[in-house]
Amino acid sequence: MIAAGAAAVVDVRTGRIPNALTASAAATGLTLALFGVGSNGIAAALAGGALGLALMLPGHLLGGTGAGDVKLMGALGTLLGPAGAFTAFLASAIAGGVLAVGHAWRRRRLGATLARTAHLATAPIATKAAIDADAPHARFAYGPALAVGAIVAVLWR
Repeated sequence: MIAAGAAAVVDVRTGRIPNALTASAAATGLTLALFGVGSNGIAAALAGGALGLALMLPGHLLGGTGAGDVKLMGALGTLLGPAGAFTAFLASAIAGGVLAVGHAWRRRRLGATLARTAHLATAPIATKAAIDADAPHARFAYGPALAVGAIVAVLWR
C-alpha cells in the first residue's frame, strides 16, 4: 500500500493529506478494477470506496479526523474492496486510539483527554465545540493509523 505509506509520511510532516495523493490512489484502484487486475471488480472497488468514505465521515463531522483522512480511506477502499475497507477501518481505529493515547500522554493531558472522550460518547454535539476549541493543540497525524489499517487489511486476506 504505497499510497497509504506516502500519505502517512506526508501527514506526519505537513499535517495534511494532499488531494492529489488520494485522487491518484482512487484512480489507481478504479483503473485496476476496470481492467480486472487484482481481486476486485469495478463494483467492489466502487463499494469499497463508498464504504471507506461512509465509515470515516462521522469521525470527521464530530471533529475527530480531517477531510484528507476521509478521502484517503475512500481511496484505499477502491483498492481493498468493501471487506478490506471495513478491516482497514477497524485496524485504523485501534491504531489511531493507540496514537491518540500516546499523543495525549506526551502532552501530559491523558486524564483530560480520556475524560473528554467519555463525554464525547455521551454528548457528541456539545463536546465537538470543546474539541474544536482545543484542536490546534490536540491534533496529530491520523495518516499513520490509516496506513497500519491498510497493511492489516492486505495481510488479513
